[in-house]
Amino acid sequence: MKFLLRGTAAFLVLMGVYLTVSPAQPPPKRKKILAIGETQGFHHDATSTGLAMIYDIGKQTGLWDTYIQTTAEFITKKKMTGNKRNIDFFDAVVFYTTGELKMDDEQKAALMTFIKEDGKGFVGIHSALDTFYQWPEYGEMIGGWFDSHPWNTFDAPIIVEDREFPATAHFPKAFTIYDEIYQAKAFSRANVRVLARLDETKLDMTAKNVKRTDGDFGVAWVRNYGKGRVFYSTLGHHDQALNRPDVRQMYTEAVKWTLKLTEGDATPRPRPAK
Repeated sequence: MKFLLRGTAAFLVLMGVYLTVSPAQPPPKRKKILAIGETQGFHHDATSTGLAMIYDIGKQTGLWDTYIQTTAEFITKKKMTGNKRNIDFFDAVVFYTTGELKMDDEQKAALMTFIKEDGKGFVGIHSALDTFYQWPEYGEMIGGWFDSHPWNTFDAPIIVEDREFPATAHFPKAFTIYDEIYQAKAFSRANVRVLARLDETKLDMTAKNVKRTDGDFGVAWVRNYGKGRVFYSTLGHHDQALNRPDVRQMYTEAVKWTLKLTEGDATPRPRPAK
């Protein structure tokens, strides 16, 4: 019995020393996401769902807080008045947007500085590719522009090219999703790393508005842009697609990657041989 008591006492002493020298670590500071749903072109009803998805995931994971805005007012380096924040307050920007957003030259420069020089993140959902046709650097940053959707909303056959990248690691090698897949112009694999594409062998290449004769239709891709990270996916035209658990996981991991909470190779590479 004395041995047991002595052992217990020694254990408690050791635990006291451990707790003294190894205090509990505080949880990591939550990141801040600016999620913008400004529409200056075709309006997607799923914009609200897409931005709410980013908000919900941040709350569920405890990794970030989301500030949803219907304008790009906060994208500026200028000092804001009242309770407004400028872009320096945030760690990443999410666009579910269309058209020529109401941003002046200072705001455009602020967004590019935010990504390229400050090393922050950018995530584009679906129609973010249908945005800023008159701003060449935006197209360079995101990887191209919308150039119609030849098959409209259909059972899209997807090939996952990169099952090691965190945003697509959970997908099977191939799957089908009912969604609207954009055809991109000014898109080149020399600039981005494609994570998933349409299976061109299962497409009707005679459909109206098919313009890419190479049959290369990216579905999700990433790139390093200066010091920052950029993710884009065409998935999310409607609620049905955005509510899929695998799509939500893709966007979860995409945001985490742009926030530099995870690592993934964004080195461009050519399309794999058939």
